[in-house]
Amino acid sequence: MESVQAIKQRFGIIGNDAVLNRAIEKAIQVAPTDISVLVTGESGVGKESIPKIIHQLSHRKHGKYIAVNCGAIPEGTIDSELFGHEKGAFTGATQTRSGYFEVADGGTIFLDEVGELPLTTQVRLLRVLENGEFIKVGSSKVQKTNVRIVAATNMDMFDAIKKEKFREDLYYRLSTIDIHLPPLRDRKEDIHLLFRKFASDFALKYKMPTIKLSDDAIAMLLKYRWSGNIRQLRNVAEQISVLEHKREISADILRHYLPDNGQNLPAVISSAKKESDFSNEREILYKVLFDMKSDLNDLKKLTMELMQKGNTQDVQKDNQGLIQKIYGEDDETKKEELEVLSLPEESTQPVEIVNTQDKYHFAEEIEEEETLSLHDKELELIKKSLERHNGKRKLAAAELGISERTLYRKIKQFDL
Repeated sequence: MESVQAIKQRFGIIGNDAVLNRAIEKAIQVAPTDISVLVTGESGVGKESIPKIIHQLSHRKHGKYIAVNCGAIPEGTIDSELFGHEKGAFTGATQTRSGYFEVADGGTIFLDEVGELPLTTQVRLLRVLENGEFIKVGSSKVQKTNVRIVAATNMDMFDAIKKEKFREDLYYRLSTIDIHLPPLRDRKEDIHLLFRKFASDFALKYKMPTIKLSDDAIAMLLKYRWSGNIRQLRNVAEQISVLEHKREISADILRHYLPDNGQNLPAVISSAKKESDFSNEREILYKVLFDMKSDLNDLKKLTMELMQKGNTQDVQKDNQGLIQKIYGEDDETKKEELEVLSLPEESTQPVEIVNTQDKYHFAEEIEEEETLSLHDKELELIKKSLERHNGKRKLAAAELGISERTLYRKIKQFDL
């Protein structure tokens, strides 16, 4: 069995954190078996390294290794991608296609962002885990596959189970072994080490001298929160390497590359509270929109009566009732201001309708205005949520109470 240090050198893993070392130890121990593994940790901590270690140290190392980003595949095609489809199974299926579970038979499949899988796909995956069986889309023939599944997620899986977005039985089947990778802010001693490694790599890549941090810059580097973890640190190292002419980087220079400088962080608000607050706002908005729709329908009805019957007493009564409904009975000031809306009593003759098609055309125009109003409100909500989260679709989707795929479709639909 290879040592942790040898594995880190082999797979280019930098750091001496105890929790990181323990995660690698668990990967080495579980690799010779066929046990399912779930890798957890925040986005950007390097979860993709663990399934590679497990595959290369297993008896499947000569088989296929396929990494699948479940969050990047549209909901309508993910079953076809994973399990394949028969010719004619759906529009565009011009030929039979083998899915990843058929192609990787005898090897390993890494399911990244497994928490993003639709519930219907989760049922199919559970069947593969339990007895190695799957059915292609559009087929009734049961096929066998012998694959090892390693999954990864940055989600709180228990919260997803509670909200019925992830199956509890699938979670326990996937997480026979749970390997957790720590966030970069908990690996203080590794931060400068990683930065130096990235700086050296970019110096070779761009053929320029290596950047170095001053003592005050190192202190700032260690103090920063690194919400994007190793991915963010690498990005900062690359930006500085390319953009700065000086090779000695001070704290003042570094500060420009660290958003908010790790200070004045917003207060932590539980996801349940955020979702509750937004849900309340959404309910209020829906109520306003439905009330508007009801008022418009009443207005359409009144207009049609006026066109057909003329300004009769019944029409006058309906008009006053509509004003009271919209503006309330107690607000006398508003009613006085809106007396101009009352219909003139002189007009008692019905309005002649020359072409009955005009009536329906008029109704269609009002209906179109209603639809546009709903469209605008939805567009406004999506824009505000994306701005609030600096364009991060995952956070915006969570706030809006929709899946990331649905938000992606809305962004394309509205051309945002």
